[in-house]
Amino acid sequence: MISQHLLVLLVVLPLIGAPLCLLLPSGHAAWLLTVTISGLVWWGAVQALQQVLMAGPLAYALGGWAAPWGIAYRLDLLNSLLVLLIASVSWLVMIYAGRSAASELRASRITGFYSTCLLIQSGMLGICITADVFNLFVFLEIAALASYILISQGQQRRALIAAYQYLILGTIGATFMLIGIGLLYAMTGTLNMADLALRLVEVQGTRSAHTAFAFIVVGLAIKLALFPLHQWLPNAYAFAPSAVSALLAAVATKVAIYALLRFVFTVFGVAFVFQGTPFGWVLLALALAAVLSGSWMACFQRNAKRLLAYSSVTQIGYMVLGLSMASLSGLTASILHLLNHALIKGGLFMALGCVVYRLGSAELERMHGIGRQMPWTMAAFVLGGLSLIGVPLTAGFVSKWMLLSASLERGWWPVTLFILGATLLAVIYIGRVVEAAYFRQPKTIGDTGAVKEAPLSLLVPTWLLALANLYLGVDTRLTLGLAGLAAAELGTGLEDIPSLVFHQEANEAAGGVVP
Repeated sequence: MISQHLLVLLVVLPLIGAPLCLLLPSGHAAWLLTVTISGLVWWGAVQALQQVLMAGPLAYALGGWAAPWGIAYRLDLLNSLLVLLIASVSWLVMIYAGRSAASELRASRITGFYSTCLLIQSGMLGICITADVFNLFVFLEIAALASYILISQGQQRRALIAAYQYLILGTIGATFMLIGIGLLYAMTGTLNMADLALRLVEVQGTRSAHTAFAFIVVGLAIKLALFPLHQWLPNAYAFAPSAVSALLAAVATKVAIYALLRFVFTVFGVAFVFQGTPFGWVLLALALAAVLSGSWMACFQRNAKRLLAYSSVTQIGYMVLGLSMASLSGLTASILHLLNHALIKGGLFMALGCVVYRLGSAELERMHGIGRQMPWTMAAFVLGGLSLIGVPLTAGFVSKWMLLSASLERGWWPVTLFILGATLLAVIYIGRVVEAAYFRQPKTIGDTGAVKEAPLSLLVPTWLLALANLYLGVDTRLTLGLAGLAAAELGTGLEDIPSLVFHQEANEAAGGVVP
């Protein structure tokens, strides 16, 4: 019975848990409820992925109303991977938050904090599971509103400014998306993704279709923090509570990238996007600018959380770069890096949260000598940093290798060299944290005696993500294997994909404009 309603339960469970948290008498009780619900969602996500692998895509019609008249939920290989990623990271972050949030938030705000955490989980899961574009917008806004609240709970007053800045830009992005979705509905009379894909074929040459696509892409570009629409991200990650930074950096922008993939490949289609518009060229230019600007800015940051925030701008650029290649290998690289980067950045921000728990700050100047005082914490950070750089035997290396292979397959030698150059910048900014932690002396003897290793309740979730980077760098079946299958599944339902995307010579002969 439960398996029949699994898709809707994944969204409803945290949604019901959110108000229940507010009714509980203490923050500890709210934490226990949040961890329990997050664990149940993780179990459901594992079951859903297994069912998709065995039986193919799952579908659920809310209220028994069949699509396109009713609201439909659907899980295929791509979004089931995202659902498992969100559930896994959220569960670990909620376990981690029991100690971390208690040290950074006022006791009166703890129950509200966990309620909002469940709300953002429900929103992100809904984005991935829904098969309706308007519901995708609704869930995107649920997650965004929860993000604004969580970011504002930071210890510094600048957290309120960061949340307000994100609120303004997020609202602009939501408005753009809503206008685009409204135009789609006006042209087709439907909001179901599969139905839209069929009906848009008749109006693909119209200005309304191009306008709708432009509005949706710009709105999602703000949500996923694509250069130059990324200005909200550095402050949001830097001044949010440590658990919130880890959750947002790991999965929040990933669901926006997933939404972009859905609109590009499922709703509008490859023919319209890469032949009818200069989307590929524009995306390529913005991706390269994101990689360069994010890496360059990260090299000059004095706060380690802010440094990792600018690094996220770079990594988003890598994901978008794979998409701009308009090839199966490029799409595979994007999906793979989306999965791997969530584990990398989640572990790195958790490690910094351990530092904040002991030092009260993530300023590099305060972290002098911390590697000798908190060896397990900084070892986890170094392991995540090596994966972020792309050192062999880490998950990050597999992502970088696939992206380099995809660019070489397209014959984009300058892009390949650009990626290698940006990797050297990653060595510099991760090296700055390592230098402060291991090669600098604490300023006073008193500071040396005061710092202890982080408690196990913080170290265990951190190390689980750190070790996952090692394991998935060696055994790539769960990530690379399934990412390749998901990329192929996302493309096989579209017309003329081989001639339009996968074979450059055939595309040029057909007069295409794929970059």
